[in-house]
Amino acid sequence: MLIINADDFGFTSDVNEGIVESHRQGILTSTTLMANGAAFEEAAALAAATPTLAVGAHLTVVGGRSVRNPNQALPASLAALVAAVLRGGIPLYEEFAAQIRKIRTAGVPITHLDTHKHAHLLPPVALALARVSREFGIPWVRRPLYASGLGSISQRILSRAGCRMTDRFEGYSDTGRLSEERLIGVLRNLSAGSTELMCHPGYLREELAAARTRLKQQRRQELAALTSPKVRRVIEEAGIRVTDYRRLAAGER
Repeated sequence: MLIINADDFGFTSDVNEGIVESHRQGILTSTTLMANGAAFEEAAALAAATPTLAVGAHLTVVGGRSVRNPNQALPASLAALVAAVLRGGIPLYEEFAAQIRKIRTAGVPITHLDTHKHAHLLPPVALALARVSREFGIPWVRRPLYASGLGSISQRILSRAGCRMTDRFEGYSDTGRLSEERLIGVLRNLSAGSTELMCHPGYLREELAAARTRLKQQRRQELAALTSPKVRRVIEEAGIRVTDYRRLAAGER
């Protein structure tokens, strides 16, 4: 089973449009919404208008403004986040909880949780993620990067808290490079079990061009790959079962 999830829903309007287009005209099954995104309200409206698109929470403690305290900027990088956590300068659980509440207040049911910049690779962030997963009743979370080191610690934290994860997570090494050819390569090499494939589709217009992100023209390339008829044929010929976290939560096998 394969979940194709677009990160950064709510980041900008052109990213929102690319995500919805990748779902309506392509293979995308799922996305995760940034509560502190500049185009959050538009994304929430698009989610309501696109009920077949499963929407999770892209919990953010790197980049942008805090939802808990809008006057506060979040750490600008993972290194800055580590420093903030070490000095007790960021209440991780409270920030995550505020973001989940904002998404739910906007009327968007949350199917699963992940973190911007894969912040839950860090054990303190994984602990906060595990707590909101349990307390808000959202058991499915993204498998942390890497099977050793910090990633293995964070995986154990999440597992012991009762969080559920796919068997594998793909797409990190293809970030910014997910062309039609590379996507077909991923599809043809899928292992048995469940896999989440991360992607970042979008259009490149004035809003995204001005945004602080390294992924600009690459988002348009990913959009083209996700809506490629050739990619869809590969999925059909390989018998790949595409799904989302909502259906997994409902007990799909």
